[in-house]
Amino acid sequence: MNNNELLCSIALTLCPGIGHIVARRLVNSVGSAAEVFRRREELPELLSGITPTVMNALNTPAAFARAERELKFIEKNHISCLTLKDEAYPSRLRECDDAPIVLFLKGNADLNRLRVINLVGTRHATDYGKQFCADFLHDLAAIYPDTLVVSGLAYGIDIHAHRAALENRLSTVAVLAHGLDRIYPSDHRKTAIDMLADGGLLTEFLSETNPDRYNFVSRNRIVAGLCDATIVVESAAKGGSLITAELAEGYHRDCFAVPGRTTDIASVGCNRLIRKNKATLVQNAEEFLQAMNWTPSSRHSKPEGIQRTLFPELTEEEEHVVRILARLGDLHINALVVETNIPVNRMSVLLFELEMKGVVKAMVGGCYRLLGGG
Repeated sequence: MNNNELLCSIALTLCPGIGHIVARRLVNSVGSAAEVFRRREELPELLSGITPTVMNALNTPAAFARAERELKFIEKNHISCLTLKDEAYPSRLRECDDAPIVLFLKGNADLNRLRVINLVGTRHATDYGKQFCADFLHDLAAIYPDTLVVSGLAYGIDIHAHRAALENRLSTVAVLAHGLDRIYPSDHRKTAIDMLADGGLLTEFLSETNPDRYNFVSRNRIVAGLCDATIVVESAAKGGSLITAELAEGYHRDCFAVPGRTTDIASVGCNRLIRKNKATLVQNAEEFLQAMNWTPSSRHSKPEGIQRTLFPELTEEEEHVVRILARLGDLHINALVVETNIPVNRMSVLLFELEMKGVVKAMVGGCYRLLGGG
């Protein structure tokens, strides 16, 4: 990605009155952030709903001055800047309407791993919640050591999830509610530094951005959008993890909750999610893998010798999906999006067509299996 596109992407996030959805629409419509500014006067002709307010917002020299300062910070601190058009930008998140047009990553995380999950929960974690994180990630690492674990570096469940991931040599990423010029809370600095060796710190916020309250809600949508599944370990009746669960549902991602005793304040939110069918009950890694259809046997259930002649009426895109399933075995729709680089709305159509043709079978948890054919 050239520096001009980075500069324009950052500047676009700084234009007053232009939020995530409008910024994304502008970039997708004209091809790049640089083109948005270059063709500013043409935008009303190219797109419906472009108001004088939007036009005026794009004419903001101060935004470019601040963006230039941020570029210097990025270069000095060896931070990766990911725009919507970058291959390294998380494909799962890219499919969310309110995805940020630019992300800042410190570390070496692959945000497009085949399996990405998040563990979130209360800042007042009990021994029960801490032990769940430890046991769950220990068992998960034994089967899928390439899983990426996402959380928010906060007190409680978040930090225990990160530490359990590190202890089990799982890559882990913290999504921050502030810029990369600080660590909040500062007590977690050592863990944050340890994560840079296998994982990293991710944010949409520029340096000098404070961890203000409203930034955490914005952060939570990235946590949900990055992942195949959200696991709420513990939550009181209200809390940020419940917002993450709601966002995950809105993004059509799987959501799980760990049950607790009816008398446990830290489990009220989880029990409520389960009772209202907003989340699937999960007690251990084995149950989670079964629900997601990530069972080890599925990795070895690839049909042998799939031939093009078995499915003579497939389009080029359908054949691409078939080849991926033949090579990797059962996959979640989000994993197929990542592997094929086909947008999720288009992938849904392709999978439906393949089902109708008797080529694939829909499994529980949003996974798909390639059928043999004799």
